[in-house]
Amino acid sequence: MGLHFYVQNALGGLAYGSLLFLIASGLTLIFGLMRIINLAQTAFYLLGAYVGLSLVGAGLNFWLASLAAGIVTMALGLAVYSAFLHRYHADPLTSLLLTLGFALIMDDAVLWRWGGDPHSIQPPPMLRDSLHFGDLVFPVYWLAVIVISFAIAGLLFLLLQRTMLGMMIRAAVDDEEMARGVGVDVNRAFFVVFAIGAFVAGLGGLLGGPITSAYPGLDGELTPLAFAVVIVGGMGSLSGALVGSLLIGLVNAFGKALFPELSYFTIFVPVALIMAFRPQGLFGRKT
Repeated sequence: MGLHFYVQNALGGLAYGSLLFLIASGLTLIFGLMRIINLAQTAFYLLGAYVGLSLVGAGLNFWLASLAAGIVTMALGLAVYSAFLHRYHADPLTSLLLTLGFALIMDDAVLWRWGGDPHSIQPPPMLRDSLHFGDLVFPVYWLAVIVISFAIAGLLFLLLQRTMLGMMIRAAVDDEEMARGVGVDVNRAFFVVFAIGAFVAGLGGLLGGPITSAYPGLDGELTPLAFAVVIVGGMGSLSGALVGSLLIGLVNAFGKALFPELSYFTIFVPVALIMAFRPQGLFGRKT
């Protein structure tokens, strides 16, 4: 195994980890603020992929289709939250079962509307080439996904750190009861965070389509990886979601390349060790 093997898998792991961040960022913020384990988060990703694929097939620009897919999933997420989840966010078991139910409903809806065959998604024409460095061949689109995910991470960090809304969200994450006591509109923060989580996941569905494709069951494959990211990074930590996503992406890539029969083992042994010795995660806070 030469240097190109490690570089190839490192770049592939970073690209895959960047996609995981688009799912895990909303998952960790929703849990950190609302204490809702949102099992529908990966279903939002899958729905975004199919909605975006349909829009591209209808002639819409790839980037606009990605944005529209994010808006559709955000609207659905807000409808689900407004009609059901906002009543039960203080009841972890009920909210968990509700999000599981909606994930299954969306899976069946996808299967009914688009069928059970896998759908490949082509990247934009300008990003279909590959970079060649000796034996190293790397798709340009994968690099674009890494850049886009980091840009989205930067925007989310700015939202949380530099805006009044972000201050409200961070205050509610740290101490919801105290935040309510000083007049913070925590319910508004709940709606915004759930909307952001659904939007980013739906946006990532089409953006990640050229890498993961779109097929029924994809959300189920991504769910354990997304939760591994949250466990490693720490609940409620956006920085943890970014670092955890990249770590899990790298471990996943090298695990499949070096130990294909033990790929899940290589991922979840580090997760188990972190849970044993630092249960709050790398960037999480003790509660």
